[in-house]
Amino acid sequence: MRVLVVGAGGVGSAVAAIAARREFFEAMVVADYDPARAARALPAADPRFAAAAVDASDQAAIEALIAEHRITHVLNAVDPRFVLPIFAAAQSAGVDYLDMAMSLSAPHPTEPYRQVGTALGEAQFAAEPAWKDAGRLALVGMGVEPGLSDVFARYAADHLFSEIDEIGIRDGANLVVTGDDGEPIFAPSFSIWTTIEECLNPPVVYEAGRGWFTTEPFSEPEIFDFPADIGPVECVNVEHEEVLLIPRWVGAKRVTFKYGLGAEFIGVLKTLHQLGLDRTTPVRVGGVEVSPRDVVAACLPDPATLGDRMSGKTCAGTWVTGTGVDGRPREVYLHHVVDNAWTMAEYGAQAVVWQTAVNPVVALELLASGVWSGTGVLGPEAFDAVPFLDLLTAYGSPWGIREA
Repeated sequence: MRVLVVGAGGVGSAVAAIAARREFFEAMVVADYDPARAARALPAADPRFAAAAVDASDQAAIEALIAEHRITHVLNAVDPRFVLPIFAAAQSAGVDYLDMAMSLSAPHPTEPYRQVGTALGEAQFAAEPAWKDAGRLALVGMGVEPGLSDVFARYAADHLFSEIDEIGIRDGANLVVTGDDGEPIFAPSFSIWTTIEECLNPPVVYEAGRGWFTTEPFSEPEIFDFPADIGPVECVNVEHEEVLLIPRWVGAKRVTFKYGLGAEFIGVLKTLHQLGLDRTTPVRVGGVEVSPRDVVAACLPDPATLGDRMSGKTCAGTWVTGTGVDGRPREVYLHHVVDNAWTMAEYGAQAVVWQTAVNPVVALELLASGVWSGTGVLGPEAFDAVPFLDLLTAYGSPWGIREA
């Protein structure tokens, strides 16, 4: 296996750090628009790794890198706005593809908070027949959320339930970032560009018999009690890939995604929207055209650099209700908790970045060994969950189940 990682930011760098401890691949090329950043992402003294410069929006340039390095698998580790050129490059070059976020959505033109417009991943699933005909695999949504959360859904369906009423992804944390004075500061732990996109778009909900529909951003608040001393966190509806992925392979009467954002974060996002600073369309400022959202991202700290100022834990998980295999009512929360102190000590990566990066590396190892295989455009739910969860534990990051 020869892997091209497009993007050397926090997640791309963490992918390289995690993969360096494994033996399943022959070569890994880390490519970024900033060649210096790509070089910094390489593990020391490991000849399997190389750095390269690439523009993630340039399909032809990505295809050239694939050919130059005899790549077999492309891992997309950049913002979802670059999904389609990277996805198309892998398809054109005839190699397998993985990503951690899917192609962008567009709200319904007249009823954005009732009907789905262009759905997340719709452009990728439209290409499914061509991928299948070519005998190649595009494994989409293979991060932590989406990704591990979808693996949990498949595990619950196969081993814990005979009938599922609801699958609800619930994400929460007690992470705190402090400034130079030791006081907490506003500093998102993940890409603010992506966070704005998913939090301000109309959230999608799935119901059997009704299909997919949308609601208002931050709707249906609920208090969810997270494990590992994180405790109760208010969670709200947010647009996310799991709701579009899980019903394709797992039977459930309802599928939702709710994120523990917190009142301060929601307030900031609403203000950005009111001021138009969430827009991606460039505006002219002093003779220069700039995207307001890019300006916001540039003004905030790079999430990858926050690890030494961050404390606490993050939890990704899948809450499932229904009828257990014994015919009795059952409610479980399958979860993966990561402590920032551990990821910083072990890998030099902050917790949210590391938790996202470990899952595609596990998936690549399963594909390299042939334990996972397939063709077409597939989500994590299309594969056996047990080998993934076993290997994730072997990586030193166990998962858990909490019964209601």
